[in-house]
Amino acid sequence: MSTQDRSNAAPAPGSFLAQPLNPARLAAHALLLVLGALIGAAGALVQAAWFPGGLLLALAGAAGLFFGGGLAMGTRAGAGSPAAGWLVAVILLTASRPEGDFVFAANAGTYLFLLGGLIVAVICATLAGGPQQGGGAARVGR
Repeated sequence: MSTQDRSNAAPAPGSFLAQPLNPARLAAHALLLVLGALIGAAGALVQAAWFPGGLLLALAGAAGLFFGGGLAMGTRAGAGSPAAGWLVAVILLTASRPEGDFVFAANAGTYLFLLGGLIVAVICATLAGGPQQGGGAARVGR
C-alpha cells in the first residue's frame, strides 16, 4: 500500500467513543463551549435591548456559532458543544438574585429567545452531521 493510498483510506472503524482521545479536538470543543456561553450571555442582553431586531440578531448569532461549530468539527457534537455552553449561560442568567435583580424579564421576547435558541440548536445539530460516509444514494433494501 503506497503512502497516497493510506492518506485516502477511510477512518478506523468504530464509534467516536471507541477511538483514542485527541487533545486538539478536546481543546476545540472546550473553546466552542466557552464561545457558546459568551453568545448566550450577549444574546440575553441584546434581545431585551432592541426587541424585534435584537431577538433576531441574538438567534442569528447563536445559529451561526452552532452551525459553524458543527461544520468545523465535522460532527454533531461540534454543534452540541456551543449549544451546551449557550444553555448553561442562559439557565444561569434566568435565576434571580437575592437583591431582586434579574436579566430576563417575563415577556414574550424572553420566551421566544429561550425557545428559539433551543430550536436553533436542534436544527443546527441535525444539519451538522452531513451525509453519511460510504452510503449510496439509493434507499435501504433496494
